[in-house]
Amino acid sequence: MTPQELLLEVFCLVDDELQALDLGRLRQRGPAPKLADSEVITMELVGEFWKLGTDQDLFRHFRRYHTAEFPALAGLDRTTFVRQAANLGHVKQLIHRRLARRLAGDDPLWLVDSLPIDACQFARATFCQRFAGQADYGYCHLRKRTFYGCRLHLRTSRDGVILGYQLAAARVNEKAVLPELGLPVGSVGLGDRNYWAPELRDRSAAGGVTLLAPYYHKSKDPDRKRSAKLSAVRYRVETSNGQLAERYGVKRTWAKDLWHLCHRLIRKVLSHTALALINFRAGRQPMQLDALAA
Repeated sequence: MTPQELLLEVFCLVDDELQALDLGRLRQRGPAPKLADSEVITMELVGEFWKLGTDQDLFRHFRRYHTAEFPALAGLDRTTFVRQAANLGHVKQLIHRRLARRLAGDDPLWLVDSLPIDACQFARATFCQRFAGQADYGYCHLRKRTFYGCRLHLRTSRDGVILGYQLAAARVNEKAVLPELGLPVGSVGLGDRNYWAPELRDRSAAGGVTLLAPYYHKSKDPDRKRSAKLSAVRYRVETSNGQLAERYGVKRTWAKDLWHLCHRLIRKVLSHTALALINFRAGRQPMQLDALAA
């Protein structure tokens, strides 16, 4: 798919969703922006897919190569563009919920996992001022070492589509964050060994949610065949984690406070979900994002 075709696909999708939301007038005062909100969101989503991780890189790229698609961008200041994009954070959350529901359909099964987000290099943790009072120390099982920062908790469909997410301090346990991921009544969730807890399972069942997870200690697992079957189903969430980490650079914060970090997270998550829907419409697997690259 050429860059122009991808921009057109994403723009049509975003514009249709904005019209369906029917939010009315978003700005109570001041002149109307030169760029339409659908144009700004389109540039954000495609720019994230193209690994333009900073606002400066994103604005510079589109102003240099895509003023034919977005003519008003030629006379726009970067600060104005960034401010308009940041003010649309809530709108992007609403669009993500609509797209996620459409992709998930009536499937009651969902997967859950988390990935670490470093606030800084570990050697700088003792004097780092970034996310002061919000970041904390935690343990990364993949790297097998302690890190300083936050942890992004994800709930995905069986295809890897992100249905819900929550950012928490690294020290906060996965089991404590799980109820905040919007668990639908009557659904079934699969987690890894960190989500094994009889009290959490019983509490979820009382709320109409079935939670399945392998036994916490692998060496003492009483039913290894069951654990292997659960792990074989939930592997798809690892694909989403890898795409967020590698293609979208979610582990590099590029932010100095929590508000800006949350804004960057929603546009990365929405980009991932929107492109998954475009793949689905084209008859491909939702997670085949490389098929959309130029």
